[in-house]
Amino acid sequence: MDRDFNIRTIQNNDILKITELAKEEGFAPGIGDVNIYRNTDRQGLWVACLNDSLIGSIVGVKYNSFYGFIGLFIVDKQFRGRGFGLALWKHVLLKLSNLDCIGLEAAPDRIDDYSSWGFQPSSRTTRWEYIGDGKQSGILHSSTNTKGLILLQDSEITEDVIQNYDMNKEPTPRPHFLSDWLFNNNSSKVLALTNSQGSCVGFGRIRKCLLKKGIGWRIGPLIADTPELASILLKSLLLRHPGVILIDTPGLNPLADNLMKELGFKSLSHTMRMYKGTQPSVSMKEIYGLACLELG
Repeated sequence: MDRDFNIRTIQNNDILKITELAKEEGFAPGIGDVNIYRNTDRQGLWVACLNDSLIGSIVGVKYNSFYGFIGLFIVDKQFRGRGFGLALWKHVLLKLSNLDCIGLEAAPDRIDDYSSWGFQPSSRTTRWEYIGDGKQSGILHSSTNTKGLILLQDSEITEDVIQNYDMNKEPTPRPHFLSDWLFNNNSSKVLALTNSQGSCVGFGRIRKCLLKKGIGWRIGPLIADTPELASILLKSLLLRHPGVILIDTPGLNPLADNLMKELGFKSLSHTMRMYKGTQPSVSMKEIYGLACLELG
């Protein structure tokens, strides 16, 4: 290992470089995503530096006292094969070693490698692609009421409506994550469906993302009580967003894959959700789109 190699926590001026690495790796990072990763756990995003130049990154966030997630594990291609990635990997495992469970998304060619470190396959995550024209039929429009449902957009949505709904889907509250993820101005749109009692029955977000070539869109999170409600949200999110649109569906909700096929999405790639330790006992049956693969 080079003497001029070191690992440190992320700084503001690292964000553009990490985002560029993620884009070149094909991760399709959303604009502003890396800053949200950092805010999720201020001590959970590290960079690898050689001669003071950033050459890699890794996320290891602690959601609570028993669960964490690893992602954004990248080493610049020209510096691979020299042990820098292994150093990052050992660093993040040490930081998360007191947790009962650690999750990650593994590319197919890395499953055996992660298995050798004690991670076990759980389910297959699918990335879907849709080439949109910005037009959709059979959708609700903002602030309209159909069959007792009201579709709210952006500033019409109060944070507590979504947070109260999300509390029933997650083992621990995550108000700061939701606030950062949903209510920012990085070229995104957020929709929420409420019933006649004013209770949320689903929400979703679409944001600009950086493709290897050009700009696209990523949808996530997308959470709804039923496939029908998820369909309403998804069609509404597609409206006025022409071009390449990506969404990642969890394998533990087979209804999500069925919905993507029905709406004309095409399967693009797969990763494997893996866990080390006791897998969280959280139902994924109402998750139709993951917020991002980097934070689980």
